[in-house]
Amino acid sequence: MKRIYYSLLMCLLIVTPGMYDAKDGLRAQNHDENKIKLSGVLITDQRFLLKDKNDWAWNENRLTLKLDKKITATSKFYSEVWLRNIGLPNITTSSDLYNKGIVDPYSLEIRQAYVHLYGFITRNLDVTIGRQRIAWGTADKLNPTDNLNPYDIEDILDFGRHRGSDAINLNYYFNYNFSMQGVFIPFFQTANMPVGIFSNALNPGMELPPGMVLKEHSDTILMPRYSLGRSSVSALKFKGFTKGIDFSLSYVWGIDGLPFNIRNTFFPVDTIGGISINSQLSFIRAHIIGFDLATSLAGIGFWAEAAIFVPEKNIVMTTDLSALYPASPVPVTQDSLILDKTKPYLKFIAGGDYFFADGSYLNIQYMHGFIHERGNKNLNDYFFLRYEKKFFNEKLKVAPIGGGFIVADWNEIKDNYALVYMPEIAYKATDNAEIIISAGIFEGKGDNMFANLKDYNMFIFKFNYSF
Repeated sequence: MKRIYYSLLMCLLIVTPGMYDAKDGLRAQNHDENKIKLSGVLITDQRFLLKDKNDWAWNENRLTLKLDKKITATSKFYSEVWLRNIGLPNITTSSDLYNKGIVDPYSLEIRQAYVHLYGFITRNLDVTIGRQRIAWGTADKLNPTDNLNPYDIEDILDFGRHRGSDAINLNYYFNYNFSMQGVFIPFFQTANMPVGIFSNALNPGMELPPGMVLKEHSDTILMPRYSLGRSSVSALKFKGFTKGIDFSLSYVWGIDGLPFNIRNTFFPVDTIGGISINSQLSFIRAHIIGFDLATSLAGIGFWAEAAIFVPEKNIVMTTDLSALYPASPVPVTQDSLILDKTKPYLKFIAGGDYFFADGSYLNIQYMHGFIHERGNKNLNDYFFLRYEKKFFNEKLKVAPIGGGFIVADWNEIKDNYALVYMPEIAYKATDNAEIIISAGIFEGKGDNMFANLKDYNMFIFKFNYSF
């Protein structure tokens, strides 16, 4: 608890520098420029399952505070902090009742905190230093080229969310239409995984030999060494605009934020086939070459985005059964090639949107390869569609069609598919207050992420208040 109080105090202290000059105690600037701009959003997000007992699936109350401070004519400070209550109390003993962090769970998270310097050294160069969200890509929320910041998959239904990274971000502007960006992130950050009922959505099923029953599973994560050579990430991006088309070419020398399973060791726990498995997980470095574009034609917006992933080395998973067969004259192990460095894999997305004269809006996207899928044989196809229409001077928004269709195996679609349906109604009570009611309906077969949610159909209520 004290750590959170100290962190909040530090956040407040961070935004106050620059109010006084070291020479005369008062910065000689225009009063309006010197003021701190405070904005934010208060969000409540509540979900319960559409089952007989209607168990609560999600409880989040989040206060986002954004502080924007222009320090001089050529620099500014920006920060974004989340203060929130998330999750349901996990009380198991009477001693938990004395712990307010368990009775009423809350957290403080610094999402961004950086200084932006304009005209650094030369007037064409800007530099941003600190924790920052560096968003790449032109597609709607789902971006194969967006690989600098770690994925924040805490809420699996909040597509495209990332955490900020501590980075040095350079942007050199050749002219109004062309620029070059260079990014250096000194240490690697992993993705954070889904929580609550979503916790098993990304976990693949494990096939066991006949006669074996899994009783226990544990794992060990092998982290890369925190050094400039082992854990840093660097990237370059050339951006341009010509003939009505925004485009970019990018390269990332990075580390996949989701670990690979590189070893499974089996141990016997009884004499009737019960086993335990210990897995070793490791993070793999890859070269990522990206391209994206966005344009409009006859009022229709179009975008396309692709990324080629080249693993730096082969990824091999070893299955060790030696402990099950101690009398075997040879080691009982089996190696499986998970990723071949000589066979890069391609993820891509393409889509478009259109605003109709009657106030309705249509958004369509097709994507090959979701964020957790790696390797040419493991990339599924995703079709996303959303249609919405506004009424009563845009106070009421109704989206009767929203969701997606996923195919894992085109040769056997009926056993390898998922269907996601998420209709939504949103009402703006005031210009800055919005009430949203929606549902999440999941159906499918096979081992894919959304089919794993088919038992978790839910009702969703959200309230957003911005200031």
